[in-house]
Amino acid sequence: MATGKVEICGVDTATLPVLTNERMRELFPLVHGGDREAREEFIRGNLRLVLSVVQRFSGRGENADDLFQVGCIGLIKALDHFDVSQNVRFSTYAVPMIIGEIRRYLRDNNPIRVSRSLRDTAYKALQARDRLVGGGNGQRAGRAPGGRGVRSGSDSGPRFPL
Repeated sequence: MATGKVEICGVDTATLPVLTNERMRELFPLVHGGDREAREEFIRGNLRLVLSVVQRFSGRGENADDLFQVGCIGLIKALDHFDVSQNVRFSTYAVPMIIGEIRRYLRDNNPIRVSRSLRDTAYKALQARDRLVGGGNGQRAGRAPGGRGVRSGSDSGPRFPL
């Protein structure tokens, strides 16, 4: 019985190789020079990075295989745009690129489109609720205020009737 075996997109994650920083530094010039084998080795050596980012997005009802594939696209984009002269680790550059690619996928594949202004209003209401729940305006901590309490605690004023 294999312990710790997780298979995503047909890849046994327990057997994924890990590249050392020295090996990554050796591969960068080769990858940017067009060496396909070096590129493939570099991508395979960083699949665990993609896996760790994909785990952050688990529990959202999306297929892990799809997220892993989209994360791999983010990894490839990060590899193509990485500048070695910036004196920053590849993982520091790649993780936000992978996250951005996954967020773009989740946003674009959502059947419901919510306008930016409505999201901003909801965010302000959540901030006001959090301020009120934390104590203040006579509210007891741990009890969520009603609609009027949130509206009185938000900066935006009464925009929608409650």
